[in-house]
Amino acid sequence: DADAVAVKVLGDSIYTNPMMLGFAWQKGWIPLQLESLMRAIELNAVAVAQNKLAFEWGRRAAQDVDAVKRALNPGQVIAFSPRQKQSLDDLVAHRGAFLRDYQNAAYAQQYLDFVSKVRAAEQGMGVAEKLPLTEAVARYLFKLMAYKDEYEVARLYTDPAFQAKVNAMFEGDFKLHYHLAPPLLAKHNDKGELVKQKFGPSMLTGFKLLAKLKGLRGTPFDIFGRSQERQTERALIGEYMQHIEQVIQNLNSENHAHALQIANVPENIKGFGHVKERNLKAARALWASLNGH
Repeated sequence: DADAVAVKVLGDSIYTNPMMLGFAWQKGWIPLQLESLMRAIELNAVAVAQNKLAFEWGRRAAQDVDAVKRALNPGQVIAFSPRQKQSLDDLVAHRGAFLRDYQNAAYAQQYLDFVSKVRAAEQGMGVAEKLPLTEAVARYLFKLMAYKDEYEVARLYTDPAFQAKVNAMFEGDFKLHYHLAPPLLAKHNDKGELVKQKFGPSMLTGFKLLAKLKGLRGTPFDIFGRSQERQTERALIGEYMQHIEQVIQNLNSENHAHALQIANVPENIKGFGHVKERNLKAARALWASLNGH
């Protein structure tokens, strides 16, 4: 349970990912040098010491999980066990429900209908059980459709589940501060990149109002949607669906693996702001090469 360890050691589940990265690297599953990974954490310039420490705890867990359990809490056993693989139907249903909360029922139905279309094409090949292309599209179309804009950040911060989690982690009289880089307000550094600013607890009031305005997303009244980043994110959804439409038109056993490569490209589109922009350029270049352009 990497999430529980991250909270116990560093006080925040946000360090789950670097902890899992350390675990995987120690197991030999990541073909990169330790120095390269550490340098990447330093260049990211966000909570460098904590991320490095999380990485080291992950390595320890991979090497001697019992020692990690004892170090964290001698009276409590933390079970490290593989997650149960989610069925395709459950995966699609879960993401459809998320998109309904993210935007509305029509938005979720658009996702469900497209995944069903891909599923029909893949099953038409005579595949009875495993549907890797359908699963890839279910994962990555969702990823693109659920882009984290201002409305979504507000919705997540005002989610009662988030509030309950914070209250469970801290006691006494504490205050929450938010580090954000809203495109309409944030300053730029000398590289032209947005710089995060610290906002006080009163920001929660703004979040509550903003979360209720999610229906404006993508409409002419969406002031946040006028930024280049948001326009790119919305356009990317259509681009991805177009790529998939093309590959399923004549899907067969010979081009199935190639179609899967195309469907998996969004896996590389990570981060936010300038980091995401850089990864997006690489993803589009990969799509172009896979499509023979």
